[in-house]
Amino acid sequence: MKGNRLFELKEGLIISLKAIAANKIRAALTTLGIVIGVTSVVLMSTALSGIDNAFKEGVSLMGSDNIYIDKWAWFNNDIPWWELRNRKNIIYNEYKRYEKSAQLPLSVSPTLRSRRNAKFEDNTVESNTIIGTDHKYMSTTNLILGEGRFFNELEGRGGRNVAVVGFKVAEQLFKDANGLGQEIKISGKKYRVVGLLEEQGSDMMGGFNPDHQIIIPIESMFKYFRRKATANVTINVKAENSLMVDATKEEAISVMRKIRGLAYDEDNDFSINQQEGLLNNINQVVGVIKLAGYFITGLALFVGAIGIMNIMFVSVKERTKEIGVRKAIGAKRRAILSQFIFESSSICMLGGFIGLGFALMLSLVVNQFLPVVVQIDAVIIALVISILTGAVSGIAPAYTAAKLDPVDALRYE
Repeated sequence: MKGNRLFELKEGLIISLKAIAANKIRAALTTLGIVIGVTSVVLMSTALSGIDNAFKEGVSLMGSDNIYIDKWAWFNNDIPWWELRNRKNIIYNEYKRYEKSAQLPLSVSPTLRSRRNAKFEDNTVESNTIIGTDHKYMSTTNLILGEGRFFNELEGRGGRNVAVVGFKVAEQLFKDANGLGQEIKISGKKYRVVGLLEEQGSDMMGGFNPDHQIIIPIESMFKYFRRKATANVTINVKAENSLMVDATKEEAISVMRKIRGLAYDEDNDFSINQQEGLLNNINQVVGVIKLAGYFITGLALFVGAIGIMNIMFVSVKERTKEIGVRKAIGAKRRAILSQFIFESSSICMLGGFIGLGFALMLSLVVNQFLPVVVQIDAVIIALVISILTGAVSGIAPAYTAAKLDPVDALRYE
């Protein structure tokens, strides 16, 4: 009994493959919807995984044991933007008072941002993020120096014209030359490069990408680019370890409220930002993109499934007499049913492999502009979905074929 069923399955598969081979153009057109669907699934998955990884790798540079005291809440929809805008800036003097009062942080450093052009000889890089900070900055981040050193306390306090340059900026400014020790101009002011950062950011991070940053002493920033008495400073605070983050945060709130002169019933006029807030926002954005991508992919597969179903109904009509002959010589309903399901599944599986090939080729193109990560599970899921789509699409035509009366089928013209 089991041998008969295996023979029927084998025979049905052979007949279905022959039918596909006999109608190559029709089979190719039928697979188009599946090709588009599978290409969409794999390409979307690789692109989203790459973007997600790039974001998370970039955010990890901030450190899970860091907090950032700022006028602005990076990602907090509970506070209207105009309230954030109307807050007083956190000025450098307030940073110095916090540094003196806070007991729990392992390290504290100020950061002040500006956008400036940088030039070396005939090469210009526009709109770089200029970070003004002090000599303790590296201890509050996970940045890695590739060459040279960071500026020291004497250079920081004296506002010396020294700079640490991010990887992408150095690549564009110095081309194939070694930038260490070279003199660059930032908005016309000369700075000597004392250090070069390793490549470690992602273009998805925007202004947070250290590869597109130039770091200079904050006193030099005040000297040339920003007013010390009014410029908004972000205070980078590194906790002793991840278990001390909450305690360090609570202390920061208490110290900053005292510095800002807030009464007990007044709301904070500053924000404590953390890596988790940024990650949550990234996850929300990626989640929305995924939902939209899955909807588009599902739509493509649905259209493909309808096309396959229509073609299979046409195939049943064309082969009505063949079905009648098979049933007249003893073929059972399940044999006819399996034959047409095999045929639609084979067409979809073929479309799945073609779509996978297109997706991998397109991934190489997309990788020139966005980071992509090809995931094996996405490939397997795409192929399984294509086969299941074929099987489901073939059920109705297969059932129509299986229930045909052999006498009526043999008379069909």
